[in-house]
Amino acid sequence: MDRNGAMYLIAGIDPGKTCGMACLDLNGVLVYRDHMTFGGPDWLVARLNKIGTPVIIASDKPKAGEIVRKVNTAFNARLFCPDREFRIDEKRTAGKARGIKNPHERDAYMAAIAAYNAYANKFKQAEHIAGVSGMSNIEEIKAKVVGRYSIKEAMENRRANRR
Repeated sequence: MDRNGAMYLIAGIDPGKTCGMACLDLNGVLVYRDHMTFGGPDWLVARLNKIGTPVIIASDKPKAGEIVRKVNTAFNARLFCPDREFRIDEKRTAGKARGIKNPHERDAYMAAIAAYNAYANKFKQAEHIAGVSGMSNIEEIKAKVVGRYSIKEAMENRRANRR
């Protein structure tokens, strides 16, 4: 949770005529999904503001489109783009596991899951180190680690010295 009590999110976005969105918490749990025809960046930003604080905005394409970049800029989050296009059977399998039938929500979910998987080891490491140290703000520490803090800097609430 952030300082306002909102949860930290990984938001997968599938832009297009119909925008899809899927949000995971920093443990990889699907907490929200939706889609809207002619949704656009304003709809996405407004919806995300109601759900939580995105720390990662994820695209399902190797090159993020304009809508994904605009949403990312609105939150000053990390932008995640996979290194390859996902196959349709991968997307269907991932969506089916969560009962997601809408193709836009499914593609957004695939983007969010790929982003989570890219950070999963670092999240587990941060959770372990913070837990052993008796820290209670583990989600905040994970969010800072995404923002380029080392785990130690995040735990000590020190500013990261990297770009």
